[in-house]
Amino acid sequence: MSYVGLSSEEEQRMLRAIGAGSFEELLGAVPKQARLEHPLAIEGPLSEIELRRRFGENARANAADRAVSFLGGGIYDHYIPSSLNALAMRSEFATAYTPYQPEVAQGTLTAIFEFQSLIAELTGCEVANASLYDGATAAVEAVLMARTQTGRARVVAAGAIHPNVLEVLNTYLDGRDLTRVGERGGQVAPEDLTAALGPDVACVLYQHPNFFGLLESPAAIHQLAHAAGALAIAYCDPIALALLEPPGATGADIVVGEGQSLGNPPSFGGPLLGFFACRMSLVRRMPGRLAAETVDRHGRRGFVLTLQTREQHIRREKATSNICTNQGLLALRATIYMGLMGKEGMREVAELCVQKTHHAARLAAAIPGYRLAHDGPFFREFVLECPVEAALIARAGIERGILPGVDLRRFRPEWKSRLLVAVTEQRSAAEIERWADVLRSAGGKR
Repeated sequence: MSYVGLSSEEEQRMLRAIGAGSFEELLGAVPKQARLEHPLAIEGPLSEIELRRRFGENARANAADRAVSFLGGGIYDHYIPSSLNALAMRSEFATAYTPYQPEVAQGTLTAIFEFQSLIAELTGCEVANASLYDGATAAVEAVLMARTQTGRARVVAAGAIHPNVLEVLNTYLDGRDLTRVGERGGQVAPEDLTAALGPDVACVLYQHPNFFGLLESPAAIHQLAHAAGALAIAYCDPIALALLEPPGATGADIVVGEGQSLGNPPSFGGPLLGFFACRMSLVRRMPGRLAAETVDRHGRRGFVLTLQTREQHIRREKATSNICTNQGLLALRATIYMGLMGKEGMREVAELCVQKTHHAARLAAAIPGYRLAHDGPFFREFVLECPVEAALIARAGIERGILPGVDLRRFRPEWKSRLLVAVTEQRSAAEIERWADVLRSAGGKR
């Protein structure tokens, strides 16, 4: 199909076929006060040249496309191989039918199956689903699944979890069912977690690396959670998992996270995709879709959707979840990225992130007035305590084509002098030095 809108003649022919005199007549059941009585203030129609110009202007409004980005906090500026776009932007993927009918969706189902297989390997879990909306809702789905599995209500969120994830979690849960265990020195303190646990706790949710970029102690957290009869849920970064021991291998029952860094650009903060993996004993409570391998009547390998326990249009209120999406194109990009990079390539990306981040941290700590806010080991980002408000440094950086980091005041007023800095494999030594120059020049401004 051409995706061109209907002409007036075509619209009239359709109305005649259904016995309606006008489009307005179709809206008769809608209360008049809910109907718009005048045309929308939409400019147009526009020519293709005008449309390209308009969308180009919108795209150029994204400062991250023009500036050197040290932004992080959940969305990262990793390199995307040219071959990824060449594959993922093929029209077959953009127009593929939703994979309910396997006879017409083998390509989509194959991609989903590969995505699941790669995520399962990356997380150290036995099974993964076909992806969820984003990392925050994946965390929520994990928590809801744990509550159903254990029959318990209370959820313990331990340590420095991304504030946005906590906000989404708080939206879904009754506030009385959510216990937040604050960080100590930027990390989970075992004694604080132990004090929060009890026979009513369904699960312990923690982030690794956490919101500050610091590494937690997954095995110890898993042990404490299991000792209390609760499930352990790890919220992880997929690039970090190429270097760190997978949480599933050390006892995590569920591993979730945000998959944007796997071949998807930061864009304007989305769209995103969540990944979700767990141990096999929980598979029948897993939300979303699962693609599985099978054979046709001729014995040829093929793929189908299976274990669709979430089907709300069938099970309605008994469904495990109302998740419908599999974020197909974004999950496809993640699959292509992981396939192109391979195990060694992803490990190299992770190692470069560690090296460059620590180089930047050493440079910053040597500038008078600046210091690292935490002492623990960190992966791709760190929190910098600044001699002035972080907002001043951010403005100074933008003037020089540098996005120096995330001003943490947006999350807590008392963090007004803290800058969350992320350094990916894309940042060169010269760019890191330019970033350090911004810190030097802006550090004395008040």
